[in-house]
Amino acid sequence: MFLATTNPEGSRAFYERVLGLAFVAEESPALVFQVGDSMLRIQKVEQAYVAPYTALGWAVSDIRQTVKNLSAAGVVFRHYEGVDQDADGIWHAPSGALVAWFQDPDGHVLSLTQFQ
Repeated sequence: MFLATTNPEGSRAFYERVLGLAFVAEESPALVFQVGDSMLRIQKVEQAYVAPYTALGWAVSDIRQTVKNLSAAGVVFRHYEGVDQDADGIWHAPSGALVAWFQDPDGHVLSLTQFQ
């Protein structure tokens, strides 16, 4: 998994302290985190391209508690026009999954999904 950042210090603080990902290393070209069995490399760049869609997502077992915890840590959950989300920003997908979206410090859209 790869993302880009123009602010390595802010990204490290967000991914390590707010999201609780295991920090592995800071290399000259990237920050490296362990995410389960995968590695997330956040490349240090002068200009980050932010896609208009979800860049990364995680499955969670209790989305309501996770949203509550992240909100308490300062994460703001996105509300999209035309998407029937509750007050916490959680959408009930037709499949039964619950989904919520938020952004990292560079504006990349991230998501949480609780599969039913």
